Amino acid sequence: MGEAVTKALSDLGLTARHGEDVAVTGLSVDSRQVRPGHLFAALPGVKAHGATFLPAALERGAVAVLTDRAGEEIARPLLAGSPVALVVVEDPRQSLAYAAALWFGAQPATVVAVTGTNGKTSVATFTRQIWQALGLEAANIGTTGVEGSFTAPSAHTTPEPITLHRLLAEMAEAGVTHAAMEASSHGLAQRRLDGVQLSAAAFTNFTQDHLDYHATFEEYFAAKAGLFTRVLPEDGVAVVNTDDPKGLELFDFAVARGQKVIRIGHDAGCEMRLGGQRFDAAGQDVRFIWEDEPQLVRLPLIGGFQAMNVLTAAALVIACGAEPAEVFAVLPKLTTVRGRMQLAATRTNGATVFVDYAHTPDAVETALKALRPHVLGRLVAIVGAGGDRDRTKRPLMGRAATAFADHVIVTDDNPRTEDPATIRAAVMEGAGAEAQEVGDRAEAILRGVDALGPGDALLIMGKGHERGQVIGTDIFPFDDAEQASIAVAALDGKI
Repeated sequence: MGEAVTKALSDLGLTARHGEDVAVTGLSVDSRQVRPGHLFAALPGVKAHGATFLPAALERGAVAVLTDRAGEEIARPLLAGSPVALVVVEDPRQSLAYAAALWFGAQPATVVAVTGTNGKTSVATFTRQIWQALGLEAANIGTTGVEGSFTAPSAHTTPEPITLHRLLAEMAEAGVTHAAMEASSHGLAQRRLDGVQLSAAAFTNFTQDHLDYHATFEEYFAAKAGLFTRVLPEDGVAVVNTDDPKGLELFDFAVARGQKVIRIGHDAGCEMRLGGQRFDAAGQDVRFIWEDEPQLVRLPLIGGFQAMNVLTAAALVIACGAEPAEVFAVLPKLTTVRGRMQLAATRTNGATVFVDYAHTPDAVETALKALRPHVLGRLVAIVGAGGDRDRTKRPLMGRAATAFADHVIVTDDNPRTEDPATIRAAVMEGAGAEAQEVGDRAEAILRGVDALGPGDALLIMGKGHERGQVIGTDIFPFDDAEQASIAVAALDGKI
């Protein structure tokens, strides 16, 4: 599709320093991917500026360079006397996103995006599931890849612009008319979603995460707010959780821009108001009010927070034009997102094992508190923290686990290049002396399953849908749900 096309710089919304409107045959951000005729985007990076790779890009045949002023300083001597066009802009990431949108052209007719610390994957997946239940060709893009009527792997929650717009064009070509995207703070800060034509956007919540990337809470929130203040057009619909104080701020931003807002929460002023929930071992009954009309639905989902995720997804679908009654009628068909409060195994004594992606202090607390009403007996928790990430949250995660579980096992998550014992020690600091430390994750899961009596439940937190464990720079096969099934089968004498 894309590589056979030739477009002028001006067709991509770009103007070169000296006015050359060169013909471009493709876009690249990685100098190793440059082909003859490509526009090379030399972007500022964490470790090095992309312009330092310009010699390799030129050698491979780049005919145009997109960069910022810092990149221009590096590029100018390399391009002296060269016919290569130089495009210098204030925000090259944003310009690349718009150029990618113009290059690939097609997108599904209806696209929505979801941001927030927790719940993005569930909301995006439920949104896609609702659309499909309504008979529409739909897909979701995010942490679990691209799923639905079109499938593909994805290395990032929010893919970089060239990959993202290629995906959107391929989806549109395959007949997908509706798409739901996760909008990570990294992706928003790096302008990856700019150029996507959104019909609606949702905000779930805001808690501590990614302070290894964002310098402050304020910077982290500003990145997420960009979805509403910059990416979502003024005629788009904002779906906002106003139970969260930051949601109230976003509500004000949206109103100031003239956007229609659907508020989700417990407050009487919310257009979509959660009224009550009743829990049992297999799911929950949810009562909610939509525009003053009470509704009651059965959700086969574990965890009280899932009701807010489902109502947010329902509001997004309604925001895009679906009939509310039709949307509410299909909600009982929703299925759990892999790795999100997923029932992984059940012991012969009736004890259950769940897997969840909770990897922040708030998410650990939320997951345990949400599972508790579904459990008749003791609640056992397995928790760990990732290496090379925000260190301040480690003891807080341990403390949250101890506060809301009856027994805690601290184990390795993805230690990456850090010493696993050092990470565990930080989590144990918050978990306290009664917590059990078991470094090997498979052994920790086995011990957790072994501790379960009738009516008990085990919640394995941290890795969720992931199928590998990152130790050093290597990824070893590891699936929490699979390990839980093996442990149950072994302890119950089935293998």
